[in-house]
Amino acid sequence: MAETHPFGVFVPPITNYFFLGSFTGKVEDTSYDWFYSNKRNQFWSIMEIVYGIDLSTKVKKQYLFTELRMAIADIIISCERKANSNLDMNLTNMVFNTEAINKVFQRNKIKSIYFSSRFAEKLFRKAFKDVMIQYQNIELITLPSPSPRYASMSKQEKVARYTELLPKLN
Repeated sequence: MAETHPFGVFVPPITNYFFLGSFTGKVEDTSYDWFYSNKRNQFWSIMEIVYGIDLSTKVKKQYLFTELRMAIADIIISCERKANSNLDMNLTNMVFNTEAINKVFQRNKIKSIYFSSRFAEKLFRKAFKDVMIQYQNIELITLPSPSPRYASMSKQEKVARYTELLPKLN
């Protein structure tokens, strides 16, 4: 059965950076209110360490992205899952979030795109070839996946890479 992405795109009033993931994990409970809310995903705990702030609520997470001037979206707007799995490789019948993502590029001066994984970068390169041609000066940066399944790198190593690669707070 096809799932539709529940969150849309978050775009601060001033946006210079764009964070792109693949597709949200399965919604398992009502506390799942924004991107990367699956309790096993390390994204927000990594971001808390990188920026030294509490990100325990959706409002605090959105505030951080506003301060960073960073939009956030997933490349897939709907898909099906094989074996009811959160693994990217088990996503099928993908429909890309083309309209919303294209609007972010058209309405903002994006300097860098940050991908949550190599899979997200690969999807972007496949689905948004026209964006890559039109906006050739945008830097593409792939971060280590915050998924706990990406075990070839420790959480501390992921924190170090995120600290090195993500924009700094003003």
